[in-house]
Amino acid sequence: MVNLQEEEDLFNTVRVSARRFEESPFLERQNTKKMIRGVYANRFFAVYNGENPLEKYWTLRRKALLFDVPEKPIEITGPDTVPFLEKVLTRRVKGMRIGRGYYAIACTPQGGIFMDGIVFRFDENHFWYVQADGALETWLIAHSENFNVNISDPHSRVLQIQGPASIEIMKAASQGQIDETIKYFQSGFFDIGGQSLYVSRTGFTGELGFEIYCDAAKTDHLSLWDYLMSTGKKFGMEVSSTRAMTMRRIEAGILGNTTDIDFKMTPFEVGFAQFVDMDKEDFVGRAALVNKEKGICLLGATCKTRIPAADSKIMDGNKIVGKIRAGIPSPTLGLGIGYAQFYEPGDWSGRNLDLHFLDGTSHPIEIVNLPFFDKEKKIVKGEDRVIPEINNNILRLIKQI
Repeated sequence: MVNLQEEEDLFNTVRVSARRFEESPFLERQNTKKMIRGVYANRFFAVYNGENPLEKYWTLRRKALLFDVPEKPIEITGPDTVPFLEKVLTRRVKGMRIGRGYYAIACTPQGGIFMDGIVFRFDENHFWYVQADGALETWLIAHSENFNVNISDPHSRVLQIQGPASIEIMKAASQGQIDETIKYFQSGFFDIGGQSLYVSRTGFTGELGFEIYCDAAKTDHLSLWDYLMSTGKKFGMEVSSTRAMTMRRIEAGILGNTTDIDFKMTPFEVGFAQFVDMDKEDFVGRAALVNKEKGICLLGATCKTRIPAADSKIMDGNKIVGKIRAGIPSPTLGLGIGYAQFYEPGDWSGRNLDLHFLDGTSHPIEIVNLPFFDKEKKIVKGEDRVIPEINNNILRLIKQI
C-alpha cells in the first residue's frame, strides 16, 4: 500500500469498511462530511478535510498546527531487549540514554529498507519503536526467536503540534515543564492538562515541534484534545489534516516509508548511510549491505512550470534514467518539487533534465540535493526562529491541476 497524497489522489477514493482499520479516538472532534481518509500502519487518518491546504501550510510555517497522526508505537521489553534491537535495527542502540530518541531503520535480509521510525528508551530494557507504515509488529515477532523479549502494541495514538509557536504552546500546556531546554529528539513524561503523557521534541514537518503519545485507555482523549486546542488558540494554533504536513515534510527532505522509500531500495541509495552502523557485528541485512553500491539514487527535483507527479519519467535526452516518487507544490520556494529516484547512481545533482508526465507533456526540471531548503536543519532545531513571509507564487502552478 502506498500513501500518495498528491492532488489527484484526493479524488481517487474508494469506500472501505471501518471495521478493518483502527479509528482515531479524536475523530469526534474533527470529523466532517468532507474528510478523506488514508490508511497508514492499519490506522485511519485524515489526508484532507475540506480545508485550504495553502492556508494551513502558512499557519504551520508561521504559527502552529495540531495533527492527529497515524504513526504507531510498538513496545519492546524484557531482559534481551537491547541485543534484540541491535539485531533488527541498523543503528546501534546500546549506548542510548533514557529519555532520548534515535531515528533508526530496519532492513530486510536482502538489504532493502523495511521500516523507518524513531526508537525511544524509557528504561534499561524498555523501548518504544514508533513505526512508519508497514507491518512492523509481526516482523519483529518473526525475528524474536532465541530472544527473551515481549513485543506488544501499547495502543498509543499520537498528536503532533508543529510550527514556530509550538514551544510556547507546550510550555503553557505543561505549566512550564516543557521549554527550550528540551532539545531535539529528547523526550519524557509530563503533566499535560492533568494527564501524565509521554512527549518528545520530534515531528514530521521540518518545523519546530513536539509529539504527544497517549496512554491507551488511561488517556481521556477528548479532554486532552480540548485542553490543547484551548491552550493553543491564543498562539494561533489550528487543526489540520496531513495535506499541509505532506507539503512541508517533502520540502524538508523527510521520506515516507512505502511512498518514497521501500524494500527494493537500500539505505545507501536514499542517503541513509549515517544510520547504518556497519561496525556492528550483525544485524538483519548486514551481510547483503556489505557488497551493495554506496552511491545515492534519491534526490530532489524542482520544476518551474508544473508540479512533478508520481511515476513521471525522468529523461536524460532519449534515455529514461529515473522516475518521480512523489511531488507537491512548494509554497516557500514557489516551485513544483518532488523526490527523484534514479535507476543508477551518478553525478545527477545540478543537472537539468526533462520530466515526461503520464499525459504526454514534458517539462524541464533541475536535480538538487535534499532537503530543498534549510540544509542545516536550523528550523527544526530552533536555531532559526524567523517567521517567513507568505508567498503565493505557487498559486499559478496549482491552478493548472
